Amino acid sequence: MKLPTTGIIWMNGEFISWQDAKLHVLSHVVHYGTSWFEGIRAYHTKRGTAIFRLPEHIRRWERSMKIYHTTLPYTGHEMEEVCKEVLRRNNLSAGYIRPIAWRGYGEMGISPLGCPVEVAVAAWELGAYLGEAAERGADVCISSWNRLPPNTMPALAKAGGNYMNAQLMKMEALRNGYDEALTLDVDGNVSEASGANVFVVYDGVLYTPPVADSLLLGITRDTVLTLARDLLIDIRETLIPRGMIHIADEIFLAGTAMEINWVRSVDKQPVGNGTQGEITKKLKTRMADITHDGIDPYNWLSFVS
Repeated sequence: MKLPTTGIIWMNGEFISWQDAKLHVLSHVVHYGTSWFEGIRAYHTKRGTAIFRLPEHIRRWERSMKIYHTTLPYTGHEMEEVCKEVLRRNNLSAGYIRPIAWRGYGEMGISPLGCPVEVAVAAWELGAYLGEAAERGADVCISSWNRLPPNTMPALAKAGGNYMNAQLMKMEALRNGYDEALTLDVDGNVSEASGANVFVVYDGVLYTPPVADSLLLGITRDTVLTLARDLLIDIRETLIPRGMIHIADEIFLAGTAMEINWVRSVDKQPVGNGTQGEITKKLKTRMADITHDGIDPYNWLSFVS
């Protein structure tokens, strides 16, 4: 995800230049990972620029902070308007929006409570998250790193510190020639990818791990489940044993940055017949109806005038 070098960022209530968006080296977040963020996509639809499921993203952001006894110092509505204005000021008709809050400079120690909460929103252009793997299908591996159990780090919080675990599995995958990694829970069941949720199709049924299985409650995960129900696809939210990955007819990953990306192989073994499956295609087509054509019966698009 290549970042730009110029642009406008909203930070602590002001719009500033890209280069001026800085924080102190002794900020709590630098030493203890105390940050909470969202990744949100804006699309150039046939009805104009629209942000996909913006209120849901902001609510999840607030809830991530609540788990860590932190409160966003702005209202959800204010942050929605900031996200729209950041797109406007950067002349983006489509792109990726990154709201982030962190504990800043104040005190040094494990407890963050004496440190101020700082907030910023940036936006930039973003293509396919996995590059050419978006078209040819992703080659993934089963990571040697497990997802953290629910009573160690709360996976429901989209917190910066949680992603140290994800970094290990992503680096391992890239080092070994894969596009992405799947991680297992402590009992050997499939949890999620480094930055996306996992879906498996087996005999026409769509399977995905349950919320309690150390995974992030993905906005795109919820989108896929909603679309699948309306397409009358049979859905099972249940534990997925590792072996099921190797006999699946289809596998795809789903996340805001990733969107819906089909999986071509796992540990160098083809998934199904090695081509994109029909259920994956149906869901991608229905997503495109919304994000490209602006056909939105769910009111998921927040338009940017």
